[in-house]
Amino acid sequence: MIPRYSRPRMARIWTEENKFQTWLEVELAALEAMAQHGLVPKEAVGQIREKARFDVQRIEEIEVQTRHDVIAFLTNVAEYVGDEGRYLHYALTSSDILDTANALRLRQAADLLLEDLDLMMAVLKDRALEFKHTVCIGRSHGIHAEPMTFGLKFALWYAEMKRHRERLLRARAVVSVGKFSGAVGTFAHLPPAIEETACALLNLTPAPLATQVIQRDRYAEYFTTLALIGGSLEKIAVEIRHLQRTEVREAEEFFRAGQKGSSAMPHKRNPVLSENITGLSRLLRGNALAAMENMVLWHERDISHSSVERIIAPDSTILLDFMLGRLTGLLKNLLVYPDNMKKNLELTRGLIFSQRLMLELVRKGITREDAYLMVQGPAMRVWQAENLDFPSLIRQDAEIAKHLTKEEIDAVFALSEYLKHVDFLFQRVFGD
Repeated sequence: MIPRYSRPRMARIWTEENKFQTWLEVELAALEAMAQHGLVPKEAVGQIREKARFDVQRIEEIEVQTRHDVIAFLTNVAEYVGDEGRYLHYALTSSDILDTANALRLRQAADLLLEDLDLMMAVLKDRALEFKHTVCIGRSHGIHAEPMTFGLKFALWYAEMKRHRERLLRARAVVSVGKFSGAVGTFAHLPPAIEETACALLNLTPAPLATQVIQRDRYAEYFTTLALIGGSLEKIAVEIRHLQRTEVREAEEFFRAGQKGSSAMPHKRNPVLSENITGLSRLLRGNALAAMENMVLWHERDISHSSVERIIAPDSTILLDFMLGRLTGLLKNLLVYPDNMKKNLELTRGLIFSQRLMLELVRKGITREDAYLMVQGPAMRVWQAENLDFPSLIRQDAEIAKHLTKEEIDAVFALSEYLKHVDFLFQRVFGD
């Protein structure tokens, strides 16, 4: 069953129609390879290619009787092909078709996901440049740390998505393998040359060694990669959720005219899209674990993996396609509030400059331990009294005045020192 949130192009990959179409492509590639190597008549292959087709409903009818999906498919195709149908599936086993066709569909899905990543990365770059010099507070443990720029958040996410793109390309290559080596992978009934030719026709790499199935560590890598991408999407979503909190409100999801946030409270504007992405990422991680469990099969093959893959393959690719599309739109339309960033920057009344002050004292020859204590004392007073501000206390501190001039103290509280390498960081992420 295709989930209702699936987007048309990705959903089409996992339709019964496309499943049987890829099975047919694999069968025809095997026939073509056999013809090229003189194992079946070339004219028979031409006739089969011209007549071969299938009917999904008819396959389902046959499967009720056969209880075997591949046999039902082959029976239906043979109904269209006629006598030449005897060459279909010659010396092959079901997994030769299933696993090789799976590679085609997983590759199709990866191609769409790569397009999704490219679209997201373009939005991240645009918004990074838009807010390159928009100053905000950086946080650690949720507590104000030191100044940064809002554009650096987007640049960080861009760099992460770039790594995911490389991972997905590798995973695409890892699953883009085929096999035509027979029941336990020994080529007992077809020579290896058939596999090499058939895989070349499908633009797949022959599995170096297979049993009856292509080994499932390949699938585990693929679905783990999807889960990793989902983890980063969740990371972005959680950041947006924190930034949208009423006490922070530095950014928020776009709220459309007529949209409602709560059935009870008319004032509510909730980060529902980000929360949705957070939840869906959990499914991707669960499916990745299922793919890892599928690595262990009895001897040369059992079918315990098959039922799992019928669920996780469409679910994970459709989920990630949906999540990438949703988050890309969210980021593109994200509402950003620089005035609130400035207000939040000043909430701690100058405490965010404490490290710079400590380092200036160290530079003057004071030990780090002593400098830390000299700065921490006034800092703790500011935390505990709302009518105090850190710069004023420091300018009145006689001990600190012994080591720093008024001009040196003023320089400690200059924002520009925290932002002087932003251009360098952007160049390192985005290049020239």
